[in-house]
This record gives sequence, C-alpha cells and structure tokens, in this order.
Amino acid sequence: MTEPSKVAYQVMWNRLISVVEEQAQALVRTAFSTSVREAGDLSAGAYDADGRMLAQAVTGTPGHVNAMADAVGHFMRRIGTDTMREGDVYLTNDPWEGTGHRHDITVVSPSFHAGRHVGFFACTAHVTDIGGRGFGADADSVFEEGLALPIMRFADRGRVDATLLALIRANVREPDQLVGDIHALANCNGIGQRRLTEMMTEFRLADLSGVAEFILSNSRAATLARIAALTPGSAEGHMRIDGYSAPVDLRVRVTIEADRILTDWAGTSGVDPKGINVPLVYTKAYACYALKCAIAPEIPNNAGSLAPFAITAPENSIVNALPPAPVALRHVIGHMVPDTVFAALDRLVPDLAPAEGAGCLCNFQLSLRPAPGAPADAVRAEVLTFNSGGSGARPGLDGMNATAFPSGVMTMPVEATEQVGPVIVWRKELRPDSGGAGRQRGGLGQFMDVGARAGHEFDISAMLDRVEHPPRGRRGGGDGAPTTIARDDGVPMRGKGRQHVPEGRIVRMAFPGGAGYGDPAQRDPAAIRRDLALGYITADYARSHHGLETAEIDRILAAARRGALPE
Repeated sequence: MTEPSKVAYQVMWNRLISVVEEQAQALVRTAFSTSVREAGDLSAGAYDADGRMLAQAVTGTPGHVNAMADAVGHFMRRIGTDTMREGDVYLTNDPWEGTGHRHDITVVSPSFHAGRHVGFFACTAHVTDIGGRGFGADADSVFEEGLALPIMRFADRGRVDATLLALIRANVREPDQLVGDIHALANCNGIGQRRLTEMMTEFRLADLSGVAEFILSNSRAATLARIAALTPGSAEGHMRIDGYSAPVDLRVRVTIEADRILTDWAGTSGVDPKGINVPLVYTKAYACYALKCAIAPEIPNNAGSLAPFAITAPENSIVNALPPAPVALRHVIGHMVPDTVFAALDRLVPDLAPAEGAGCLCNFQLSLRPAPGAPADAVRAEVLTFNSGGSGARPGLDGMNATAFPSGVMTMPVEATEQVGPVIVWRKELRPDSGGAGRQRGGLGQFMDVGARAGHEFDISAMLDRVEHPPRGRRGGGDGAPTTIARDDGVPMRGKGRQHVPEGRIVRMAFPGGAGYGDPAQRDPAAIRRDLALGYITADYARSHHGLETAEIDRILAAARRGALPE
C-alpha cells in the first residue's frame, strides 16, 4: 500500500481533532451532571495503540485532558492489552491513576478496525456525587471521599457489568445521575470509535502508526523549536495561598534548557491534613498547561508537544501527595500552579506572563434537606455550582471578567442551578472595583448570594481561596480584591469546609478579581473612561487609582446614563 502524503496526514490529523471534539460535545449533550452539561468539566481524547495521546478536544479542561494523557497507560497495564476485545469499556476514579480525585470518572475504550486493535478513546467527567462525605475539603483521608472504583471493566465485549452498577447505586446519593453519566461517557467513546473507523476506511489505513508518527514528531519538533528560541536560564516562583487551616506555599524553579523546560517544586508545603492535596499527575497537568500557554500556544496538545516539559516534586509535598492523603479539592491548589510557574517565567521571559488571577474555581456544593416542620413537598438534593473570579491582566490586554483560568470551566447559569434543587440564587453580578489597577486592569470577580427555598435548610461546602491572599499584581500592577463569604445576618463563614445554614438565611459571597499588570499611571485614559461608564470601576476607584477629577467623572457617568459610551 502506498504511504499517504504529508498533506493526507495533515487532513487525518485535523479529522482526529474534529472526532474528539464531536466526542466531547456528545458528552455535553448526554451527561446528567450539571458540572458536565452546563460547566463543561470534562475531557476527551484519542490515543494510538501504545497509549500515546494523539488529539484532545478543545471542549474540556487541561487538568482533565493532560492528566488523562497518562491514565491510558495505567489502563493498559492493569487490564492487559492481550485481554482487550471489541465492545470493552473500562473505568476508574482512582486519583493517582485517573485525574486526581474520586469525583472524576475516567472511561477508556479500546478501538478496533477490521478486527485489529488500533488505539483507544478516553474521556473524563466530573460527577456531582460519588458518595462518602460529599464533595469538599473536610476528609482526613481519601477513604472518606467516596466510592473507590479501581481500573476495571464496565462492559465486557458490550455486556455491562450489572454487579458493578448495583454497587455504585448502593453507595451514592444520586444513583440515576451517576449511572447516567457513566453511560454518557461510554457512549461518547463509542462515537469516537465509529468516526475513527470511517476515517481509516476512507484513507485505507490498517493502523494508526503512520499518522501517529506524523502527529507526534511534528508536534515535538515544533515545541522544541519554540524552546530553542528562548534564552536558557533558571528562576524561581513563589505563591502563598489560604490553604485549609494554615497558608500553603507553592515554590517552583523553572529551568529553560536547549531542548526542554523543567519545573521543580522542591520547597513547596507538605501534605495538608485536609482534602486540598494534589496527586502529581494533576500538578503535571497544570504545570505543562502553563508552559504550553506561554511557550507554544498554537501547537496542538498531544503526547509529542507535551514531551519536552519535565515536572518533578518531592513526595508528600502538597503537589505530590501520596495515598491515602485526602485529595477531593485538589483543584483548589492545582489551579494555582500556572500562576506560580508564570511568576518564574516572568523573570526569564519578560512581558510574557499575565498577573495572578483568581486561580481556583469559586465552587460550592449545597446539601439541601427539609427543615424542621417543613411541608410535605420539601426535598433532599445535592447541588454543585461552578463559578469564577477574574483572570489576571495580560501584558497587552485587560484580564477577563468572571472567567475561569486556568481551568476554562464555564460559569453555570442561575437557571440551571435552580432547576436541579430547591436553591434560590438571589444575586449574581459582576463586582465593581475588584480588578487590580494597572496599565492593564485585572478582570472582575462576581457577587453571588445563595439560599434555599422555604422549608429547607442546607449545608454549604465552600471551596474558595484568596480570602487572606488575594491575587498579586505584576510589573507594578495592583492586587485583585480578595474573596469574602458571610451569612446575611453577619455571621462569618470560612472559605473552605462544610458549614450549616439555617432555614431563611442567605450566604453572601464576593469572588476575587484578577490582579493588574503594569503601572496604573500608564493606563490609556480612554480605557479608564470606558471602565467607569460600564460600571467596572466606581467614581472612588477612578479618583484614587487614576486621578480623575470629580467634574470629569460626573460628565462620564451622565453620558453613560444616556447610553453614550466614551470612544
């Protein structure tokens, strides 16, 4: 058979990227958990027969897909490739062989063409409940954090394991939701397999070895060229964040060499007693993502483009937690990894890295139940909602308002949150003045007030950070606003942990703004006027940070009330 041309291989590469995007979109459309269908907390990818990631979907999170890049190898080792058959589907939620915590289900399916094993499809979804304590930081070990699903067969040659499903249903609060999610994951892999078969038939391929070599060698070479263009050197980055009961210090040394970039996390805080620890696979995922964004953003993400990035961390540091450390909120620390890497990169490659942003998602989960004396129609429910603070300002652009960086997870609509349980979101709006001042302004955080419908009380599991340590500005930029959380009757609340809220009370939260970049005195006056007119900053902020006079402020605000924005 004639070897396909480079043009044909490029077409196949593009086709694979389209295939995994269709795979991901199918998961969004069919998943039961709002974390998937509303927030897009998922990943999807295609792999060759050796378990090397060839393509990832644009839809999804880097924490999932970059961690999942390593997961397929664990499935091959645990299941045994010699035992794999058409129709098989495997799954796990092992934090150390999956994507970092038990609330992620990873499903892997071997792909066959003309009776020959040619590769794998894999996908991951965050599920609302996996049993145990529920989603939160309060566990003392991983054994409290929900049902453990080691790498195993979900379906054997197309036959679903009924015993496994019975065990799952008996151990979780929302059995139909979780089982539905697992079927959705298996189905989206099946869609990928059908599309791959169509492509291989069209191009008369017996296996994926040729296209895999084309994808991986070109991706690696392109990434190495980007690295070679940098000046070799080494620098340290440091970030202090809230942690659970004590602050956490993240420390990294980034070293640029001729043919690779190393990130070493020696000096980082040790394992925490509570569930904010991070398995190394998740640290690697976000450290690689930071380097990829900074060094080679346009190169597709696959095993070849990730290969030149090396990640090391001391065992039993908070970024390389070993079993049985609790890890349910590994994202709270893991999402801070990129900004810590950027702090080091800023010393090596000026005018490249953004200022610090909110970092971790501003998540909380509500466990609602009938209050004493509640009417008969009061119900129990578990409601998880994903929200975002502001991202840090960039060297040439303002930060993004209420946008999750680095995860890319979407903020859930109020309507979707209120539909899945007896929840009322009383307020959800941008938080003026929360973005740090600078030549480029930090993105705005949000206000969010949440309560329960009449007849219900609830526990809120807060998963917030940046309460005591707000995002820091870069190159003279100002800090972003910190997180705040309290009840409407003035009772203070903690940024992390499960806390009771009586019937009728409301939790009021303000999510952090991103930090500013550069000297505020250098900000374009037109941008300042526009920020004021749009309500992104108040009159007091305009005076104190940018020196606007009262008369000009009044003129801008009067024009804005008439619908006229400054040019």
